Amino acid sequence: MIKFKTYNLLLFLFIGLLLVMSALKDFDNTLKNDTCPNGIISFELAKDLNISKSIINSWNTTAKINAALSLGIDFLFLILYSGFIGLAIYILNKKLWQQQKFVYQTGKLFIVLIFTAAFLDAIENIALIQLLKSHLEQSWTSIAFYTATVKFILVGVSSLYLIGNFGYYLYKKITSF
Repeated sequence: MIKFKTYNLLLFLFIGLLLVMSALKDFDNTLKNDTCPNGIISFELAKDLNISKSIINSWNTTAKINAALSLGIDFLFLILYSGFIGLAIYILNKKLWQQQKFVYQTGKLFIVLIFTAAFLDAIENIALIQLLKSHLEQSWTSIAFYTATVKFILVGVSSLYLIGNFGYYLYKKITSF
């Protein structure tokens, strides 16, 4: 049985996630331009140093400050999203799959994957901060690009796993009436 405190933690993480996402969205609006159409995501996925330089040069001082603030807040965001997704998978895994060892172990793997994504997100943030600090080297751009790419894949598949399990949980609840 999942304790009430676990659900409170899940709710806390969800509310924190929404608040931080709102702040990140506000910062991101100042980063979007013709060179950087997707804001911070364009910067994260700039594979070439020249693209990273172009993005940084396209930002005015306010945008650069907002990019730095966004990267700083992203350290909190990565804790919140990985905690929320990981805990939600854990709860559903306990409710749905405790008797089916393979699926239960698969759920545990997705919990590891979401925390791996958060770790990669932290490395990506460090690389992007180095670029913002004028350490303009291809290695920082490459680190940011590859960690961001893998992070997005891991967050995507973990989220799909969570959504699929939540859908199945709702289906079981509806059909059990």
